[in-house]
Amino acid sequence: MKQFIPDNVSQYTNVFDVLQERGFIEQTTHEEEIRQMLGREKIKFYIGFDPTADCLHVGHFMQVIIMMWMQKFGHTPIVLIGGGTGMVGDPSGRTDMRSMMTPETIQHNCDQFKKLFDKFIEFDENFHYDGVGKTVEPETGKAACVNNATWLLPLNYIEFIRDIGKHFSVNSMLRAECFKQRLEKGLSFLEFNYMLMQSYDFMIMARDLDCKMQFGGNDQWSNILFGVDLTRRELQKQVYGMTFSLLTTSEGVKMGKTQKGALWLDGGKTSPYEFYQYWRNVEDADVNKCLRMLTFLPMDEVNRLSALKDAEINHAKEVLAFEVTKLVHGEEEAQKAQDAARALFAGGGAMDHVPATSFDASLFEGEGMGLVSLMKEVKLVPSNGEGFRAIEQGGVSVDDVKVTDPKMKVTKDMFHDGALLIRKGKKTFHKIELK
Repeated sequence: MKQFIPDNVSQYTNVFDVLQERGFIEQTTHEEEIRQMLGREKIKFYIGFDPTADCLHVGHFMQVIIMMWMQKFGHTPIVLIGGGTGMVGDPSGRTDMRSMMTPETIQHNCDQFKKLFDKFIEFDENFHYDGVGKTVEPETGKAACVNNATWLLPLNYIEFIRDIGKHFSVNSMLRAECFKQRLEKGLSFLEFNYMLMQSYDFMIMARDLDCKMQFGGNDQWSNILFGVDLTRRELQKQVYGMTFSLLTTSEGVKMGKTQKGALWLDGGKTSPYEFYQYWRNVEDADVNKCLRMLTFLPMDEVNRLSALKDAEINHAKEVLAFEVTKLVHGEEEAQKAQDAARALFAGGGAMDHVPATSFDASLFEGEGMGLVSLMKEVKLVPSNGEGFRAIEQGGVSVDDVKVTDPKMKVTKDMFHDGALLIRKGKKTFHKIELK
């Protein structure tokens, strides 16, 4: 078993109480029944992930951590990868329609998701499900991975609409939160089907895999409720749902957005240093929530760290950044990221791990390259206009010297030992190296 969570991390023995203690639980279909069930027996539960990209981002990571907690307490996660639903797209939490992906792209993304899940969750690789009936049960406590393309793609549309669609009231669906914000801009019938498909997923897994619960973010509440209802109507079987807080700042803004886009869990898309820096720079008010939800530190330590004031809160942020980076990228990468951050901000440690890009030395001969163009090239700014504004506002320096000329050129003689350091704002750095 992968040992991410210490044995004595909580005073509670029921995972429901642990999740509640750490502030995860938002809504439940049957709170007391669920609590008793999770304390009394080891259940199978599922969380679905649509393969909308070839990598998981930090928004997904909350769901991964829930699965890790559940597995730690002996329950069996079923990771559902949406190879079928991914062809339609979930309208929940969106103001626009998702772009359509080819089957090949969807399959590639599904494969990449599974590789990332393998880092955090213990799977039973002997488990197999063919979409008609279970063939090999997953070992208790080990996770199973299924792809809903297995049972959704072979469906006969007429039979599906007749047998499953009859249970869905259009009036009730239109009242669902996930559709409300889309009605003004237009909701396609394709997306309207999504709720039926996700509900059908739950029913199929309740029928064939004895899956008793579905978990998801708060934006999945309507989909989960319809799945619970469909399973009761079709199978006369009681299943349950629970939703969790989305990872938001104290102002209610979703966390995990950076200047370059999403905060990815793949080091090739978001470097361990950039990942570390994101958590090192969270607002003071968000430290407690992040420590509770994204680390496995005991709650008394979480509360001690988040109670620190003024300059001392920076120590709590360092612990947060190190723990989350260690979880995602391993202890060695977390240590490198911390050393690089300390080198830049505290004047100690090695700068070897600061984000760097190598350029051919010939680019800087003669008149050299415009600083703004260089900043855009290494994605310190999204556009030339942003670069000019940053310099005009006094927010850019090269090797600790503030830049005042927006048209400044970077030339070869400015490099020391083949490198120079560009800083944008107080906390964003990039090292330029010659090759």
